[in-house]
Amino acid sequence: MDLRDALLAHVSGSGYELDAAQLVAVDRLAELGERRRGVYLHGPVGRGKSFLADAFFDVLPVRRKRRVHFHSFFQELHARISARLHSPGAVKKAVDELIGRCDVLAFDEFHLHDVGDAMLMTRLLEVLKARGVMVVATSNYPPDGLLPNPLYHDHFLPGIALVKELMDAVELNGATDYRHLHGRPRSRFETGSIVTDAEPPAAPVVLEINGRDVTALGIDGGRIWFDFGDLCEKPTSTQDYLVLADRYDDWVITAVPRLETCDREAQQRFSNVVDVLVDRDVRLTLVSDHPLSEIVGGDSLDLVRTASRLELINTTG
Repeated sequence: MDLRDALLAHVSGSGYELDAAQLVAVDRLAELGERRRGVYLHGPVGRGKSFLADAFFDVLPVRRKRRVHFHSFFQELHARISARLHSPGAVKKAVDELIGRCDVLAFDEFHLHDVGDAMLMTRLLEVLKARGVMVVATSNYPPDGLLPNPLYHDHFLPGIALVKELMDAVELNGATDYRHLHGRPRSRFETGSIVTDAEPPAAPVVLEINGRDVTALGIDGGRIWFDFGDLCEKPTSTQDYLVLADRYDDWVITAVPRLETCDREAQQRFSNVVDVLVDRDVRLTLVSDHPLSEIVGGDSLDLVRTASRLELINTTG
């Protein structure tokens, strides 16, 4: 069985029927896989990028391969580099520890907004290139759209050049957003809700996370409450959200405003929070005076992705 047939059989076994755009992508994925050429699968939310990339990864006839979520991988990479901060070759050694001797590395949801992460990503790509690792990635952004902030974008141009050198871009741009075609929750995240009123159960508490103080409005077992301002309008980071999501599997964020009234950094932090909670499958409740259509607006690709994800709890919660 060739790679295309294996990929179609894998998809069929999952009970899904591919649309025309997905079938075109399958042909391209199979071609690149036969050549052991890296793949950068990008397009709008809900078109099946992660589903197809996962299937492609599963059927690749390669024994040494690893699939990671972008946020989680960078959390661990930062930690390992920090542990040997002044050691020569810290990045290479940290990468070696993380991916071992794998021949294929798959990233889900490849996107960059922090210039420090972008610089580290460039170094990572250099190491992967030197080792001949095949890279598979999914993203809402085309390669040239990575690190979109115009103040920093030029800093990642060497990284974009490496992305294009290591991977062929495959666009998946079908007409249907499949995230909105079901009626019942399929994950813990989707059991959340958007409500207009809710009171924290306890007094505020200050948590020390990654060497900084993060204020929670209250904690009740595995449930934690945050004010939007404390979580997204102060200098918190994705690494903080990952630590908190590992400790608490039920989040409530209160006083959620219309994001268009917030600065770009607060908008991005909110998008990162939602990304992390989806990845960790944490239940999320938003408390807001505004409906979802007013909370998330604008045409930023990250906010479009965030809106699509929140629509899952808006319709099923």
